[in-house]
Amino acid sequence: MTMPPRLRKLVLIAHVTSSVGWLGAVVAFLALAVIGMTSQDPATVRGAYLVMEPAAWYVLVPLAFAALLTGIVQSLATPWGLLRHYWVLFKLLINVVATGVLLIYMGTFRSMAHMAADPEAELSSVRNFSPVLHSVLALLVLLLAMILAVYKPRGVTPYGQRKQQAERESRSASGAVSVSQV
Repeated sequence: MTMPPRLRKLVLIAHVTSSVGWLGAVVAFLALAVIGMTSQDPATVRGAYLVMEPAAWYVLVPLAFAALLTGIVQSLATPWGLLRHYWVLFKLLINVVATGVLLIYMGTFRSMAHMAADPEAELSSVRNFSPVLHSVLALLVLLLAMILAVYKPRGVTPYGQRKQQAERESRSASGAVSVSQV
């Protein structure tokens, strides 16, 4: 199945936009996490952790799912295919794992927000290094996916090799018929 060029470009724009948006949102979360760890102002520290949970639900999670969905549509409707090239499979794996980790991590965001909302909680118990670590790791993983998308390293899966062979055979069979009809 291939898409008409205009639709393919629209899906590509949606995929790039959601992927880059996800990357940018992770950078913003890293900034919040660093502020939460380093600020001397208790209200700023608490505010940083309070904003993480709703921002993750309204920004990170939708962008992660949008990147996943548009990436699958893009791969299925282009010659790259979903299972033909290793770089596409690796990008899919990166996106699925990163989205899964994000969804699991939402419980941590909720716990941190509850702790930050408690005015009796000590500031040292509100601070949490985990968002810094997870944001840095997410940033590295998403950058790896972007590098794969730009450089498209060689390597065809066994399924891709079979598809390529079938396409070659189909072309040579249709070419032989055309020559014999002349």
